[in-house]
Amino acid sequence: MSDRTAAVARETAETDVEVTFDVDGDGDATVETGVGFLDHMLDSFATHGLFDLTVRCDGDLAVDDHHTVEDVAIALGEALAEALDDKRGIERFADRKVPLDEAVAAVVVDVSGRPFFAFDGEFSQDSVGELTSNMAEHFFRSLATNAGLTLHLAVSGENAHHEIEALFKGVARALDDATRIDDRRGDVASTKGQL
Repeated sequence: MSDRTAAVARETAETDVEVTFDVDGDGDATVETGVGFLDHMLDSFATHGLFDLTVRCDGDLAVDDHHTVEDVAIALGEALAEALDDKRGIERFADRKVPLDEAVAAVVVDVSGRPFFAFDGEFSQDSVGELTSNMAEHFFRSLATNAGLTLHLAVSGENAHHEIEALFKGVARALDDATRIDDRRGDVASTKGQL
């Protein structure tokens, strides 16, 4: 197996982001975005996906959380795509359902190289800590677009903290499954011969 790691830096007038990502990690995370609940979610993402992840973001939080959340997701998506390279040998498809108390998230992913995002659900509260709840949907849309994922998400519940956390855990578990190497597969999982 090749070294499935990547480091991405993204600097704009709104944010300065650095991400390192190891697909085959141990679940270790060091995250500093300035948005406490986003830090918690990215730590959970690393833990449940068994990804090693570092994220540092200096964003314009005096404006709001939008640019920070979006640019972290863009950089993370780019890092995932770079780490997977030509996607040779990966399982490619995966789905997971993850509960958290009254909330449940359903995730279906195809690491296809073709970005598509669909979301079904509403968040029960407008914010969790410093994170605007609808930014969770935007995070996953930006991740899918920049990682080249087809990603379908659905969530229901009564508590936005639980709803968002179930989504992050579900996406992490599904990506862990989809990015695993199948030793029987010497090439990419596509009749086209490439993803």
